Amino acid sequence: MKKSRFTESQIIKILKENERGRAIGDIARELGVDKSTIYYWRKKYGGMETRELKRLKELEEENRKLKQMYADASLDNRMLKDLLSKKF
Repeated sequence: MKKSRFTESQIIKILKENERGRAIGDIARELGVDKSTIYYWRKKYGGMETRELKRLKELEEENRKLKQMYADASLDNRMLKDLLSKKF
């Protein structure tokens, strides 16, 4: 996936400028991005504060770790079932 040249904190600041009444076209032209990018950011990050964004990232990381733990346990379980199902 392509890395954004703007951090999430910067994106939130940009969206706050829009909320204060600045036109999306002006912001997009100044940043060198398309209007649709700003609309996408507003859909994804709209109404968020930086502390909420930090919490979201923590939860996503925790979720990733839990999924990895489940995958490992599931693989172990499958290997044990395969081993026990063989006739000796």
